[in-house]
Amino acid sequence: MTGSEDDTRAAAPDAAGTAVRLPPRPAGADGAAAGYRPGRTLPLAAEWRRQAARRRTQFTLAGMVLLPVIVLLAFQFGGGDEDEGRSGRGEFSSLAELATSGGLNFAVFTVLVSSSFLLVVAVALFFGDTVASEASWGSLRYLLATPVPRARLLLAKVLVAAGYAVSAVLLLAVTALLLGTLRYGWHPLASTVAADIPPAAGVARLAGIVGYLLLSLSVVGALAVLLSVSTDAPLGAVGGAVLLFIVSSILDQIEALGGVRDWLPTHYGQAWLGLLSTPAQADDIVRGAFAAVAYTTLLLAAAWWRFLRKDVVS
Repeated sequence: MTGSEDDTRAAAPDAAGTAVRLPPRPAGADGAAAGYRPGRTLPLAAEWRRQAARRRTQFTLAGMVLLPVIVLLAFQFGGGDEDEGRSGRGEFSSLAELATSGGLNFAVFTVLVSSSFLLVVAVALFFGDTVASEASWGSLRYLLATPVPRARLLLAKVLVAAGYAVSAVLLLAVTALLLGTLRYGWHPLASTVAADIPPAAGVARLAGIVGYLLLSLSVVGALAVLLSVSTDAPLGAVGGAVLLFIVSSILDQIEALGGVRDWLPTHYGQAWLGLLSTPAQADDIVRGAFAAVAYTTLLLAAAWWRFLRKDVVS
């Protein structure tokens, strides 16, 4: 109930026109105003529209569509010497050589070149900008004074950020698949380390790759949320999450660390490449999935604990 409604109720006139003061409506058992429902504050639809109207959301999603176009144009007009292309080593160069052999291969290659940095930045941007941006604008304390419960506010922002992150990755993969199919045709998913995979099974493999990639990126998102509730600088939260991911990736390349690398959140980041073999190699994928769920749970729990106890002054 608003203050104006309280005044009107207190000054309600009787039949003779004399103002009669009425007793206030009773509060709820928890002391909240009658009719107040914490679960109805900050609806997800409202938060989704707020984020959709922001330039960073629009530019990020547009970038997911633009990247496959750039890759396609690079293959179309880049030319390049065949011997130079064959001189590459490793799984990346193998996929690059096969990228133009069909729409499925083009989609897999595009996801591969995006997973190490571009998608990390996009996910960190969606999650790291959730709470820190509100604090930097000075609107966070007003949201909490509406009143929106802290847990409700953080849950809404995390769910909306997750929705946009999933949309960005799917938009990239679907756009690459469509463009690659239109340009290179609908052919089996080829690989230099396995037999060709039929198109129908290839689509399932591509879906599995995207799903595992999203699970791996959830660690980046959870870390960005933790940094977002710990600082009032959105750039610091986004940049910090990306920087820590890069540091983890570098440490994972140092063989002298031995078994320590198995505990790094990025150690199983490329395990989805096992889906390109015949039969699919899922051992590292299972380990990576468990690791991603564990890290994401711990980081989100830390973010919740920090935000519920944080002294919000901005």
